[in-house]
Amino acid sequence: MKKRYRNQINSVWTELILRPCIRSIIGVVIGTSSLAVQAAGSPAEVVPAATMSTPYAERLDVRTYLDTLAQEHGFDRKALTELFAQVRQRQDVIERISRPAEKAWTWARYQKLLVSQTRIEQGVEFWTAHADTLARAHKQFGVAPEYVLAILGIETRYGRVTGDFPVIEALTTLGFDYPPRSKFFRKELTEFLLLAREEGMHANQLAGSYAGAMGFGQFIPSSYRHYAVDFDNDGVRDIWQNPTDAIGSIANYFSRHKWRGEGPVALTVDVGSTVAATAAVQQAINGGLELRHSVASLQSMGVQINGLAPDTKVALYKLEGKGGDEYWLGLHDFYVITRYNHSHMYALAVHQLSQAIKAQWEMKMAVGAK
Repeated sequence: MKKRYRNQINSVWTELILRPCIRSIIGVVIGTSSLAVQAAGSPAEVVPAATMSTPYAERLDVRTYLDTLAQEHGFDRKALTELFAQVRQRQDVIERISRPAEKAWTWARYQKLLVSQTRIEQGVEFWTAHADTLARAHKQFGVAPEYVLAILGIETRYGRVTGDFPVIEALTTLGFDYPPRSKFFRKELTEFLLLAREEGMHANQLAGSYAGAMGFGQFIPSSYRHYAVDFDNDGVRDIWQNPTDAIGSIANYFSRHKWRGEGPVALTVDVGSTVAATAAVQQAINGGLELRHSVASLQSMGVQINGLAPDTKVALYKLEGKGGDEYWLGLHDFYVITRYNHSHMYALAVHQLSQAIKAQWEMKMAVGAK
């Protein structure tokens, strides 16, 4: 690993240990399940260091796990013991994941916080600074700049807040002391250790969200290993400090999940007003993230949809907006966004933020062309 990259990671660790602070930011992941939401429940949050407890290396279940790592993945057993002797349970991690705030949010609140003017303006600024890279990612992966920017804006405010939790402590805590999702997080812990070895990183010096999501785009370890790219060809996949790699990695993630980049992503619809239609539609609303309905089937229930082929696959959502109930159709690329974060409100926030950024960017370009 290059000296530059080691210094950047060490700087993050120094900030974590010497200057812990409390900052509040919007969380989405499942974070609610983003890469981090998938993991836990929200984009990166910064919290004070937790009180240290018994080292995990002294626990029987952890020792068994370390034996398995050594046997199945060729890790040095002694080195693993030394590493986990430094790892402590983070009670603050348990508290955060047990009560993610956004779980109780209405769409009106979610939209207000995530599709904000500040995020829109910062998105245009980021686009201006990285226009060539965003254009290259668009050409190579087929993902328009505004969607990459919306992910960056919602997840970490364009890299401003990427999380101050030691990733190894967050994942170990959730993998061994959070029964509801221990299997998932223990798997991510293994992915993290493999990632650190593959990339030449120090596992105890990497910081992220309380759910173990990392960098500009808040990739969980398995996503980092599978989708992160070295987009500037400097030999390092750096999604913590390198916006070029972050842009390419997010675009690659969407591409690998079959992003089309054609046609509408989401549309508002009128569900009709007859009693029969209302009763039928209620059965179709908020039925999950899969595209379970066709346009024709919803039209037969009284939903008014224009401009889409009858066999187009869609999902129908009802959201509590600031002006009352809103009904939205999610289409193919909407579903792709939910692969990044398993939440229809997250996907809609990404879509709306992307369109707002694009509109302001185009206005700026028009003014500049005069």
